[in-house]
Amino acid sequence: MTDLAGPEGAASAEQIGLSHREAAASPPGHAPSHGTTAPRDAQSWAAKVDRLAVGQRAGVRGTNVAGRRLTGPVQGFGKMWQKTYRMDVGDAIEPAAAIALWRSNFPDFWPKGNRFAGALTGINPGDVALLDLAVGGGVKLSTGVFVLYADTESFTLMTPQGHMFAGWITFSAENAGDGTVVQAQVLMRASDPIYEIGMTLGGHRKEDKFWVATLRALGDRLGVPDAPITAENSCVDKKRQWRHAGSVWHNSMVRSVLQTIAAPVTALVRVARRGSSTTREEQTAPVRNER
Repeated sequence: MTDLAGPEGAASAEQIGLSHREAAASPPGHAPSHGTTAPRDAQSWAAKVDRLAVGQRAGVRGTNVAGRRLTGPVQGFGKMWQKTYRMDVGDAIEPAAAIALWRSNFPDFWPKGNRFAGALTGINPGDVALLDLAVGGGVKLSTGVFVLYADTESFTLMTPQGHMFAGWITFSAENAGDGTVVQAQVLMRASDPIYEIGMTLGGHRKEDKFWVATLRALGDRLGVPDAPITAENSCVDKKRQWRHAGSVWHNSMVRSVLQTIAAPVTALVRVARRGSSTTREEQTAPVRNER
């Protein structure tokens, strides 16, 4: 059974200690301390990048990612939300085994109709994955994610400009009580005013279904298809950051719709260019005199 908790009664961003420095540099669950303690494994963090670089991959459109900057909750527009999805898989599965399976087969657990094209080696720090997400009407939202952190206990994905939200998604597993609990936690703001409207008009509900379905698929693979799942949504900052409203320029949903509409015209232009090129080559080819 899935329990969807309401968003009320959460602390503010200041109360949960989300400073500008930490939000810009560290995913939830891995924020550096204010002392001198280093991250538990520096090699598990991706190197700093200015803009994302990625090549085309089979099975996805692969647009709206290359050249984009990464965005955390500080760079988002809408209200800040923390969404936590947890599944108790019992005592027969160790946390490290659950994370290893999740990392190495991550695309397999996504709901039908959505595509995750990552590196062939699985989820590793610094990887960039391309996404095609089903949004209805035959349109696929083309975007991507960056692997910010990954180790034997957890891994964190970060979103680029134009994604539905600016933030992090952290996947983890831990011993809790009498068994292992696997978790997906999202800390996010809608990236721009268009996405904020979409999230308010059903986007949050759709995202809940997405991650619950993902955990359900993981539970099936772990051998616990009926594992209980809980989902909790908390609005941790009700303010909208109007200084980031201009992020709508990068909106991948708008760009994906335009790319879908333009696809037939683009294909015809390519065919015409190839035909023109072939004609020119034939006209300039040397003529052989046969005797």
